[in-house]
Amino acid sequence: MIGSIPRVESRGFGVKKTEKMKKVRTGIYMKMKLILLENGWLFYIAGFLLGRAVILSAVSPFAVAFIATMWYVHRGKSFKAMLAVLAGALSYSVTHSIFIGLSMLVFILLAALFKKMKNQQIILPLVVFTATSLPRMFLYSVRDAITPYEWLLLVVEGVLGTVLVLIFMQSIPLLSPKRYKPALKNEEIVCMIILIASVLTGMIGWEFYGASAEQVFSRYFVLLFAFIGGAAIGSTVGVVAGLILSLANVANLYQMSLLAFSGLLGGLLKEGKKPGTAVGLLVGTFLIGIYGNAVTLVPSLIESSIAILLFLLTPASWFSRISRYIPGTEEYTYEQEQYLQKVRNVTARRVEQFSGVFQALSKSFAVSDSLPTDEQEARRETDFFLSQITEKTCQNCFMKDRCWQKEFDQTYALMEEMKEDITDGVEPNRKVMKDFENHCVKSRKVVEAMKEEMTFYEANRKLRQQVMESKRLVADQLQGVSEVMDDFAKEILKERQHHEIQESQIMEALKHMGIELEKLDIYQLEKGNVDIEMTATFYDYRGEGAKLIAPVLSDILNEMIIVKQEEISPFPNGYSYLAFGSAKEFMIKTGAASAAKGGGLVSGDSFTTIELGAGKFAMAISDGMGNGKRAKEESVETLRLLQQILQTGIPEKVAIKSINSILSLRTTDEMFATLDLAVIDLHDASVQFLKIGSTPSFIKRGNRMMKIEASNLPMGIIQEFDVEIVSESLSSDDLLIMMSDGIFEGPKHVENIDLWLKRKIREMATEDPQEVADLLLEEVIRTRSGEIKDDMTVLVAKIAKNTPEWAAVPVYGNKAL
Repeated sequence: MIGSIPRVESRGFGVKKTEKMKKVRTGIYMKMKLILLENGWLFYIAGFLLGRAVILSAVSPFAVAFIATMWYVHRGKSFKAMLAVLAGALSYSVTHSIFIGLSMLVFILLAALFKKMKNQQIILPLVVFTATSLPRMFLYSVRDAITPYEWLLLVVEGVLGTVLVLIFMQSIPLLSPKRYKPALKNEEIVCMIILIASVLTGMIGWEFYGASAEQVFSRYFVLLFAFIGGAAIGSTVGVVAGLILSLANVANLYQMSLLAFSGLLGGLLKEGKKPGTAVGLLVGTFLIGIYGNAVTLVPSLIESSIAILLFLLTPASWFSRISRYIPGTEEYTYEQEQYLQKVRNVTARRVEQFSGVFQALSKSFAVSDSLPTDEQEARRETDFFLSQITEKTCQNCFMKDRCWQKEFDQTYALMEEMKEDITDGVEPNRKVMKDFENHCVKSRKVVEAMKEEMTFYEANRKLRQQVMESKRLVADQLQGVSEVMDDFAKEILKERQHHEIQESQIMEALKHMGIELEKLDIYQLEKGNVDIEMTATFYDYRGEGAKLIAPVLSDILNEMIIVKQEEISPFPNGYSYLAFGSAKEFMIKTGAASAAKGGGLVSGDSFTTIELGAGKFAMAISDGMGNGKRAKEESVETLRLLQQILQTGIPEKVAIKSINSILSLRTTDEMFATLDLAVIDLHDASVQFLKIGSTPSFIKRGNRMMKIEASNLPMGIIQEFDVEIVSESLSSDDLLIMMSDGIFEGPKHVENIDLWLKRKIREMATEDPQEVADLLLEEVIRTRSGEIKDDMTVLVAKIAKNTPEWAAVPVYGNKAL
């Protein structure tokens, strides 16, 4: 115990020291960012070097292009950048500085002249061409007559300046401290490389113990980009940097091969971290140096060694920050995932807010618990009714004070008894009437007033009841929408969960079977909702996903797993994508048969089968009242609304009430529709029946027959009704038979239709759903000698245990999860 205390303290001290070092590094980085970017010293240093940059011994297109870009992008820093460029030119030669000074002067005059014109991105390159060509033409003409070669150099310098200003316009904004763009395009990367190589050209002539500064830094940047972006980016940097540097010094033309080859090797060996990339540069230096000139090998090795030293000393955080902008890197992928996660969170939060709004609206429409009870409501309605009667009859009566002050209880009781009798639609009780006549001098007038007022009373009571039912329906609908949106928000927030144990177990099991996985993603391992994706290589794919991988996953996860999707590469050992998920415990096979009235083409009956989410399967029959086209429209519209609402996830009961409300409001004549709905859960074979004005259904289990029925009026007749839900449990090989009234009421000369239907279904030798539907329809039509009196529809489903095609493969050393 005593010995452990110092270790704890030292660990805590180490953590504090690490945090302190991290804060120091962050402070240094922020300070450098402030000095170099926000204060502009990076631009001034680049301007100084670009002022010195000369290619082909007499061409300097970099300086004016840089000044033009600074004037366009960072106008506030352009004057200091001009001074830096002029200082760089003076450090190269006086003649060169005169040319740069004249070029900047011409550019300032032309830029001021055209600054108010639109399309500056088009005008600016033309201004740069003029500002580069005119001073060069003036200097050539002062010295002597301009030769054709000088005319050629003059044009080349102007064209290069024009091209460079377009390149720098894409490069310099990338150095902004307030850059929000998440990634660089390939064109932007190349433009940045050209800018860096142009800046390095200004270092030509600087040497340290025989090592050229431009070669050291060019190799350093090749190492940097090869390590970050791989072989493609590394070789591109090498080619571009080597080409521009060789234009500045033709003797260094072989350096382009060295840089390009080193960038390629360094990118290929980046898996070996920094040492691997450094080895790529050394190998490239040896090979190119030996192939070229052995005398230059030692200076070239010194330059590469210094570049490697700088590369190894570069902080890892720099690589990480740059990698975020290079597509294909891990940091870029992580940055994209963070961005997508942020978008997902914002979307989910908005959906949750909408869900809360609908929840609040649902509560505002819901019937409050503080509302009066039925007894209190009845008492309040009675008081209101009697007050209306007394206002018409008792206000001007000379016996008012005696009846309503001295004998209030007796008067109220007698009038209440008469009101109850009149409400029930009968004449007041003789005894009550006699007592009331002895009590009231205007008894006949009061009774007549009660009968007259009762009509308005009943109308108001029904109206209030309808409003209350409508509020309940709207509350249920809003609550359903709120629940759906809340579930949607949770789905949005679902991320790839980390299942390290299961991942290693699956990869080890498949590796033991000779299947190498390139990638494995486990998104969900919830029972009945497994979601796994993987990428593997197969030399010759022969269904290993369903035959081997799915059975292995079934054994490991202890539930039936099947292939949901597969995209197999057409090439040997190509990358193939496979997605696996949970198989349903039960499967449904359906069959249907229908006939229109009189053998016509248009039946008023409609039916549908719907695959719902969460492993549910729905079957529905709708019978439009009557026959023909209009009845067909009613039934089709009912099923269309049902399908759209159910697929959103709203509960079945609320969906049916919503459809009834829509139909009752939409229908203008006597056209209604029945609905027979069965929702089967494929995980446990439970089924819920919702029957709205429909006929009974039957379940055949072996030789047993079960009848399912419920009593509800057809949809659209009344606006408020209670949906009765009947629940049952199905077993494997059960037959579920649903039918319209044309089948149930169709058999002629049959006294007990229930027994007749049960017997006919039981006696059928087949259990194929389609054959059962066809035979039952034929049997009903036969009883009427081939005459079809009404539209007929039969919908049959067979429930079967989902048996996998391939048995689970036990894995060696596998332990149940």
